[in-house]
Amino acid sequence: MDYAQTLLGLLPGTRGTPGLKDLLGVVGGYLPPDQVERVRDAAEFGAQAHEGQKRKTGEPYIAHPVAAAEILAGLRLDADTLVAAILHDVIEDTPVAKEELAARFGDSVAEIVDGVTKLDQIQFKNREEAQAESFRKMLLAMVRDLRVILVKLADRLHNMRTIEGMSTERRRAIARETLDIYAPLAERLGLYSLKLELEDLGFRALYPQRYRVLDRALRRARGNQKEFLGKIADQMRAALAKTGIDAEVGTREKHLYSIYRKMSRKRVPLADIVDVYGLRIVVKDADTCYRALGVVHGVYKPMPGRFKDYIAIPRVNGYQSLHTTLFGPNSLPIEAQIRTADMHRVAESGVAAHWKYKSGDGSPAWEQAQAREWLSGLVAMQESGSSEEFLESVRLDLFPDKVYVFTPQGKILRLPSGATMVDFAYAVHTKVGNHCVAAKVDRRLTPLRSQLRNGQTVEIVTSPGATPNPSWMNFVVTAKARAAIRQYLKGLRRSDAIELGQRLLNQALAEFQLSLADVDETRLAVTVSELGMSDPDELFERVGLGERQAPLLARRLAPPASEERDAATAPAPLAIAGTEGLLVNYARCCFPVPGDQILAHLSAGRGITVHREECTNVEDYRKHPEKWISVAWSDQPERLFGSELRVEVANRMGVLAAVAAAIAGTETNIDHVELQERDTETSVLVFEVKVRDRRHLARIIRVIRRMPDVLKLSRTLAQRTRD
Repeated sequence: MDYAQTLLGLLPGTRGTPGLKDLLGVVGGYLPPDQVERVRDAAEFGAQAHEGQKRKTGEPYIAHPVAAAEILAGLRLDADTLVAAILHDVIEDTPVAKEELAARFGDSVAEIVDGVTKLDQIQFKNREEAQAESFRKMLLAMVRDLRVILVKLADRLHNMRTIEGMSTERRRAIARETLDIYAPLAERLGLYSLKLELEDLGFRALYPQRYRVLDRALRRARGNQKEFLGKIADQMRAALAKTGIDAEVGTREKHLYSIYRKMSRKRVPLADIVDVYGLRIVVKDADTCYRALGVVHGVYKPMPGRFKDYIAIPRVNGYQSLHTTLFGPNSLPIEAQIRTADMHRVAESGVAAHWKYKSGDGSPAWEQAQAREWLSGLVAMQESGSSEEFLESVRLDLFPDKVYVFTPQGKILRLPSGATMVDFAYAVHTKVGNHCVAAKVDRRLTPLRSQLRNGQTVEIVTSPGATPNPSWMNFVVTAKARAAIRQYLKGLRRSDAIELGQRLLNQALAEFQLSLADVDETRLAVTVSELGMSDPDELFERVGLGERQAPLLARRLAPPASEERDAATAPAPLAIAGTEGLLVNYARCCFPVPGDQILAHLSAGRGITVHREECTNVEDYRKHPEKWISVAWSDQPERLFGSELRVEVANRMGVLAAVAAAIAGTETNIDHVELQERDTETSVLVFEVKVRDRRHLARIIRVIRRMPDVLKLSRTLAQRTRD
């Protein structure tokens, strides 16, 4: 007997870590002998690969992957998944390569293991980025094979069961990640049995004292409550049997973390949580669920507004059940859940409930199809933004609070609580979101930023020429909407950067009495190649983003004859019209408007920021004169510009409304107003207004100064920065 067989034979089965014998016993109950032998072979291979490695708890490392496989065997998953679970750390922690796994155990196993493997070989800026990138890789691997996340969840669950070996700091970090990501992910995939245990273990590790206090309080209250609930269950069984309904009636207890979250959210003590215990009724089919509901409501009156039909409208993870809250004895609220046996299996095991143990022609279960639809959206999400942004987008999509709304055709869409009309538009289709201009709720026009409510019928009005508004990023909540808007802005930013870069280069070339049209194409191509860029557009983009300096590039592009002679005149300032796009920004410390004397600073990655010459923040940039650009307003600016006015007024009733009315009388829009009370006699009102130019602003100032309650007025100049 070799080392692996000896080690596996000695592995004891404990509460936290089952041994190989336990695993094979479960597997043998539903898989054929040849597949059981594959699992045994994988265990021996893994033991050999992990030889000499130990866990923090002191046991041989192979005990961990065997225990993870045993968790998945409890969900009755196929042999490939169990083999991958046993080998899920061999690529990361041993010299074994993916190709060796594929040759011995098949491509499917190798792909699952690779999807779970962390990216330790890549150097990241920080631990958070490494975790986010690892999570991104794992989720994208899930798009190809859902079993990747099943292995990862089993791995995390066993780590949580044996977390005592970790340091306190590490234990808290892992617990926080479990509660933030993995438990919601298990719920999103309908794996409630895993989700509940992950939450309770995470709660115990993150807040051990709170866990102990709450657990002790529940234990004290459990005896009387269980006896009381048992009598109600007997009443329900008798009533259902009397009407000829064959049903299993059981009691359920709300798990610890759910109770804690409800106490925290509602800021109430344990005594005020009334749905700690409830009833679960399992019947043969969906029709009987509704018949049983009538019987239940006949025994105890239902509480208004507390009925939910998840059979007609399932949750996004496939969960189906009827939920109703009853007025029990002494008006004590009791929640009852009514479902079929199939619904109950899905509620516990989610996507694993209908897993295909053998390849066949059958279509995938609805729960798996829903999960794959969600996962396929991750591909589009990950194309825009950093790994951390991707992780945050996924985190926002994981939490289950949903609103259910209808399209005009009657299709039901599920969106997160707080979702807006724009989120709805993108949920229908990315093109609908990109071209939406208005929304109708129940045939009435509604602002795009309005939040959705259950039961609404929403229609999106589109226009072929419409494009996403950058301000939508301030209120959309779904990951799909955020990713699509970000992707559009990324493309728009590039085109803006290219155009700005061309203008900056033309300005710099004017020193040599040249323009880009005069530059020799061969010389431009050589410069692009020497700088390691793919084409001239990339060069212009880098200039527009401030990553390359236009004067230095102009010297490289100008022919030698031009370099030797001095310019007869200085290059003309860059004309600012207000329509340059995302790469020309107007400083919010001084709010420049047409007519002001201005200058501009070039920042890498941000483009140009325009300041007033007298702005005190300009002094911070004087040390880098090479980044200053000569700019001037164009003759006809083509937009409105923001400006901020600080108005000191005498305190009296209605003064804010009076000043606002005076500003509105000059045909000026107020974007923002803030009241800063200084003392009992005077206050400072800060108005951000939209003006055409300096003359328009001067007219507003004259009107305000004539008001009797106005004591002092000035334009904001580097008082604060609100970028």
